[in-house]
Amino acid sequence: MMAYVLDSSALLRYADDEPGAERVEEIISACAAIRVQVFLSAVQWGEVAGNLRKRFGAERQAHIMSVLLPSEAEIVPATAERAMRAVALKIENNLGYADAFAAELAMTGTERILVTADYGFKVLEDALRIEFLPLK
Repeated sequence: MMAYVLDSSALLRYADDEPGAERVEEIISACAAIRVQVFLSAVQWGEVAGNLRKRFGAERQAHIMSVLLPSEAEIVPATAERAMRAVALKIENNLGYADAFAAELAMTGTERILVTADYGFKVLEDALRIEFLPLK
């Protein structure tokens, strides 16, 4: 089964109905129908939560977060082992810490595609499958 790893930029594009939102909605809908798997690092989930809370406040943030992903999507914990692999990716590729968790998660499975609007991931194009959302 095809699997996607969503990074925070992809989810924020979806939440804000910005370019690429339709593609993220397709992936999320396919996940709800159990046609694809969707993964998200807990670190990236926290990044989305922080962004929404800063912009909209706690009440609206809580509502958006409650409807953003279907229950079939898996938010993957940041274990000690994942943190060690992520920090290696961060240092070796000059990635942000949260971005390194998304990359690590995408590299964990054989059929996983990282979906992102962050073109900083270009440094990993040879190491993992990436679907870039359109520029704004």
